[in-house]
Amino acid sequence: MSDNEMMEKEEIFSKVLRAGRRTYFFDVRATKAGDYYLTITESKKFTNDDGSFHYKKHKIYLYKEDFAEFSEILNEMTSYIVDEKGDEVISERHQKDFKKDDFDTTEATVEDETPKSTGSFTDINFEDI
Repeated sequence: MSDNEMMEKEEIFSKVLRAGRRTYFFDVRATKAGDYYLTITESKKFTNDDGSFHYKKHKIYLYKEDFAEFSEILNEMTSYIVDEKGDEVISERHQKDFKKDDFDTTEATVEDETPKSTGSFTDINFEDI
């Protein structure tokens, strides 16, 4: 069996999340024994000085025996961040009219005209896999 045929058989279900320069790929794959596991791949686009670009990828392999703990910790961490900082993005890079001299952290607000997705990364339910 060729490598392409193995890849086609291995991928069972996939979803993609595009987030600016990053893209996240969620892929259900099969082991040789026929069990399923999840890969989460972050792909980030980088532009070279000459205008060409390349991607850097990082991959996480998540197996069924770790789903419950992974999901619990992910939910705990994302809830902590939202509880502590809110769900509004406050990074300087996300402000279209940011000027370093005018930035005051006590009165900063973000006005982003780009539409926000109604879903979020924390909406993942590992029990569905």
